[in-house]
Amino acid sequence: MSNVPQAISAFERYLSLWVALGIIAGIVLGSLFPGAVELLAAVEYGSVNFVVAVLIWFMVYPMMVSVDFSSLRRLHERPKGLVITLTVNWLIKPFSMALLGVLFFEYLFADLIDPANAGQYIAGLILLGAAPCTAMVFVWSQLTRGDATYTLAQVALNDVIMVFAFAPIVALLLGVTEIDVPWATLLLSVGLYVVIPLLAGIITRVRLSAGVSPETAEQSLQRFNARVKPLSVLGLLATVVLLFGFQGQVILNQPVLIALIAVPLLIQSYGIFALAYTAAKLWKVPFNVAAPCAMIGTSNFFELAVAVAIGMFGLNSGAALVTVVGVLVEVPVMLSLVAFANRTRHWFPAADS
Repeated sequence: MSNVPQAISAFERYLSLWVALGIIAGIVLGSLFPGAVELLAAVEYGSVNFVVAVLIWFMVYPMMVSVDFSSLRRLHERPKGLVITLTVNWLIKPFSMALLGVLFFEYLFADLIDPANAGQYIAGLILLGAAPCTAMVFVWSQLTRGDATYTLAQVALNDVIMVFAFAPIVALLLGVTEIDVPWATLLLSVGLYVVIPLLAGIITRVRLSAGVSPETAEQSLQRFNARVKPLSVLGLLATVVLLFGFQGQVILNQPVLIALIAVPLLIQSYGIFALAYTAAKLWKVPFNVAAPCAMIGTSNFFELAVAVAIGMFGLNSGAALVTVVGVLVEVPVMLSLVAFANRTRHWFPAADS
């Protein structure tokens, strides 16, 4: 049995709308009640904002519960798709995102932005590029009728790699772009927002499966996911409201900034998908593997990127702003790519059974 959702929820289908409404609500609340927003931003110790930390855990924990790490035993069944996924996610995507960031914010957009903020915008792009999708790829896979076992296996493997590779890659790229690397904050963020939710998800799955048949365990897991999923929704929207509440004046004073940030994100998303999808076509990968293997590289683990950006650079930083714009851009882009993939299904060999 698979944990891939059987139908896309209204929230997932209209995620861009909810995020846009959250942005508007945040800007309005930040303008009307600036003192309250600043008070929430000040609830921190060291580099960790407690309010944001709780919200991020609400977002990430339900996703980690959905990942079945036992699927790693079946990695050998879809080797081509995994080779493409791992190559794109870890050897190409972070570096291409950093390159686009430097190109646009240090050169092409240099006259349109405050030069003092260029490094922040590049850092936000790097954080997005180094965090491949964990949860929403289940939705994109389901919409393209992707292989459920393969999707679970690729997400599980990427989560394992992320624990060890995310911090070094981010540190390397920040260093190359001459941005100071706060190693302690970076490692703390990985521990808080990847390792702890990952362990909590594993423990939850083990407890739900203890002493019962696989079928009963699957049913218990589905019921549990249905109960905790609203936490993920509320966590995401509350984080967006809080972030834009604190940055509301920046947005109002620079309305073109969001569009500028979206440009490299759009180029990266469509470019990465084209690369992975073309590789799958040339390698004759079946469609039900080709589609999800291209989707996971295109989509981002924006929850992690938002959390780390806030922890490393602050709630009102340009880096945090970029990661939230990534949420706004990603969903319409991914839905357009789902439609394209479904129309080009005939390019690939028949799907595996």
